[in-house]
Amino acid sequence: MVTFLSGGTGTPKLLDGAGAAFSPDEITVIANTGDDVELGGLFVSPDVDTLLFQAGGVLDRDQWWGIDGDTHRTHDALHDIAEAATLPDGPQYLPEEYQTEGRELAAWRRFSGVGEFMTIGDRDRAVHITRTSLLDQGKSLSEATTVLADAFDVPIELLPMSDDPVTTLVHTADGPMHFQEFWIAHSGEPAVESVEFRGSSTADPAPGVLEALADTVVVGPSNPVTSIGPMLALPGVADALAETTVVAVSPFVGDEPFSGPVSNLMGAVDAEPRTEGLATAYPFADAFVVDEADDATFDQPVVRTDISIDDRSDAERVVRAVVDAIDRV
Repeated sequence: MVTFLSGGTGTPKLLDGAGAAFSPDEITVIANTGDDVELGGLFVSPDVDTLLFQAGGVLDRDQWWGIDGDTHRTHDALHDIAEAATLPDGPQYLPEEYQTEGRELAAWRRFSGVGEFMTIGDRDRAVHITRTSLLDQGKSLSEATTVLADAFDVPIELLPMSDDPVTTLVHTADGPMHFQEFWIAHSGEPAVESVEFRGSSTADPAPGVLEALADTVVVGPSNPVTSIGPMLALPGVADALAETTVVAVSPFVGDEPFSGPVSNLMGAVDAEPRTEGLATAYPFADAFVVDEADDATFDQPVVRTDISIDDRSDAERVVRAVVDAIDRV
């Protein structure tokens, strides 16, 4: 049995090759929910959705988010209305008093749907409508995720990291921003001062998460700060990882990030923005998989391979390196 910790791009790419070493019934994936956002009243869980769409065979693999071939008529219509009515453009984070009203699961991550700043496809939106309706019927995020996983015939066990709201807020020179605003609306460009996982101290890991962490754990090449960091901030998670076998795949190819805004966020947690920084980000790791061109050294075992992933055969190569690293622990 093996458990993968996943953000929205790096670990899903690695999971493309998981079949080279593991059967679906051996795999549990714990998904980051710190990126979740309520947009125009709909609860969007981007990292969970990428895994749903990937395992369900409908993921847009050019973007690594959304549904392949999706249309965007509703999204375009929202912009048309906003322009015609001269409504404000760009992300419109709702006032503080509205962040904790109503659905608790969406606390501190609420945005107006006017001029929708995230592109959401029409079939993609149907997923968010279903999830939001299930939550409003009293189901937990875990229960809603199970319903959606069944709808997409997902063969692995997929768990959100928590049923409680944990929100990644990036404090920048331009002020605090929800991660989605920082990354999508501002392209990750504002200088980062610190990163906050609001709500993490009072949140609980979702049902099954701590049990899954008793198995061998693979930390995929997702962003250590904003993809994996929210999980590590949950009570009990870091302690559980310290007690089990953990292999971490570097999110850097040489000194270049695998994907996303890794480099300008690592400094916010006092970690070097390169592979060596994983020793700070993941003090519980028992072994590392790094790129063959990377000269990083660790006290723990290191397996080197080409960790760039462009297709399934690349992913299978990296997964075989992960298995080698597990065997060396």
